[in-house]
Order: sequence, then structure tokens, then C-alpha cells
Amino acid sequence: MKISSREEFEKQNMFGMGQPNEAFAQFFIGDSFLNPLTKPGESVVGLANVNFAPGCRNNWHIHHAKSGGGQMLICTAGEGWYQEEGKEAVSLTPGTVINIPAEVKHWHGAKKDSWFSHIAVEVPGEETSNEWCEPVSDEEYAKLPE
Repeated sequence: MKISSREEFEKQNMFGMGQPNEAFAQFFIGDSFLNPLTKPGESVVGLANVNFAPGCRNNWHIHHAKSGGGQMLICTAGEGWYQEEGKEAVSLTPGTVINIPAEVKHWHGAKKDSWFSHIAVEVPGEETSNEWCEPVSDEEYAKLPE
């Protein structure tokens, strides 16, 4: 369900808005918010609730790993997009789970007219790292259906 009102989104966003995502703002177009659900070093798996204002998306990026690694997205509120390089974008709604293997270039974010939230799961692996690439252009993003 699309949610255009921040107030309504916050009512449905069960894991909380968190703080402005300032540490990674350079890798996002638009406003995002981050609510860590686990603390680094205290859990085997890193979890964070990532919230996107309408039209917000992150840059293309790759989760590298010698073995294991990657990311999972568990969509919890609003509507968004996920796209792997060379493939069509996938519509994301609450309950959608996306498994992103290591070494797959991709991006994710909100639809133009909806707030969006997902839990980002850092899949454990050996020698993991994240490579931020180019932004998703306004032209690419505008081609996505409503």
C-alpha cells in the first residue's frame, strides 16, 4: 500500500523511523532515515530499519565477499523498488523478501509517491565490504511505472 503522508507512514512503520541517515547521505538521492536494530559487535547479523522518503533511493552498489555475504531486504511498510543491473525493477511491498547475493550490483528505494521501509540484513561472510557506485539517474528512475 502506497503511503504519501509521513504521519501515516510512522503509524505503520513498526520498527521506527530512526535518525536522518547522515553517515550515508552521500550515497542516496533524497531523504533517508536509519534505525539500527542490532549493535555492531553484539550480534552475528547486522539489522537496520532503513526508511526512504518518497522518491528517495540509494546509489547502485555491490556487497563484496570472499565467501558468503550479500544482503537481504525485508519490506515492512509503504512501497519501493529493487533492481539488479541488467534486469527489470521489482516492486516492493510489505512482506516482500529480497535475497541479494554477494557481487550483484543493485539499488533499492521508495516509489515516487510513497514512503518506504525495509529491514536491511547484512548476511555474514568472509572479507565483506560494500562498494558504492554511481547514482540511479533521474532519467532511469522516471522510467519506472507508477
